[in-house]
Amino acid sequence: MKQILWTVVGFFLLCVTACSSKGASQSAGAGADSTAPLPTGVAACVRCMVITDQAAPAIDIVDVGRGGKVVWSWTAAESNITPADVKWFTNPDDAKPVYDNRYLLVNASGGGVALVRIRDKKAVFYAHVGVNPHSSELLPDGNIVTASSTDNRLVIFHVDTLQAPNSGYRKVIPMPFAHNVVWDRSRQVLWSAGKGMLYKLGYNGDCAHPDLRFLDSVALPGTDAHELFPVYGKDSMFLTNPSSAYYLDMKTLTLSPIASYDPKNIKSLSAGPSGWPVLVMTPRVSWWSDEVRDLKGDVVYVKEGLKIYKARWLLENLFSYRPAAAFSICTP
Repeated sequence: MKQILWTVVGFFLLCVTACSSKGASQSAGAGADSTAPLPTGVAACVRCMVITDQAAPAIDIVDVGRGGKVVWSWTAAESNITPADVKWFTNPDDAKPVYDNRYLLVNASGGGVALVRIRDKKAVFYAHVGVNPHSSELLPDGNIVTASSTDNRLVIFHVDTLQAPNSGYRKVIPMPFAHNVVWDRSRQVLWSAGKGMLYKLGYNGDCAHPDLRFLDSVALPGTDAHELFPVYGKDSMFLTNPSSAYYLDMKTLTLSPIASYDPKNIKSLSAGPSGWPVLVMTPRVSWWSDEVRDLKGDVVYVKEGLKIYKARWLLENLFSYRPAAAFSICTP
């Protein structure tokens, strides 16, 4: 009981400067958080990527520009996650840099989603999503939506740091084979590919009672769409299914094949500025690998004993988020 109380108190202290007025998007210590120093290794990143290691299980930030040095690592067991809830973060399967690369939006096949602050490794929000979540996304007002594949659904959460973990408002939206969610900042819509369709969804923007509605859909080649993620610096996204990988042009919603050393069963793709390789995560054993390659098949990073599921460059995602966005939540 004492541990639960301390968790709630910690969440309250995080939010005390944020929840001051109704109906507005507030910054939770935005000024202090946006200027507070990052851990030394992360601040000095030359070319860092975020990997989900299911062996530990952990989320690691690895600087491949400095010989593959692990400069930061997060595990649920060593964070403020309540011990009874740590099992939700077994088999982490995605980690997206958000809020000016100062937070990671993490989800795991054990059923958990967490917004983790890199500076002190604190999960400022976490909840149980469902069965086998594969992707999460940050909405413009700070609310979060997740996609879980086994129970075929999206779940949208009101991010309320004043409430105990997993106790706030949520809404379930059915989605076949839900593996991905991406916010499109320029079009103000959410995209999700399920089975053989790409769905466009509208967000109601209701802080306290967030919801989504289906606006349109487009047929995709093949079945069981998996990865959907923005291409760095372009108005396009990566899209994969078990047999193929594509670039998806967002202006025309047309697909063009990606020239990859192996386009089959790609779990994640991540691009960077000119000169940076496109990270390709293809399983070597079952659904995981101990190495990250590029489109030509060259090894970008390898470490024996890891079980990497996805890898993403630690870069701002301007397709989805405002530049240099500080942590914010909406208050009803």
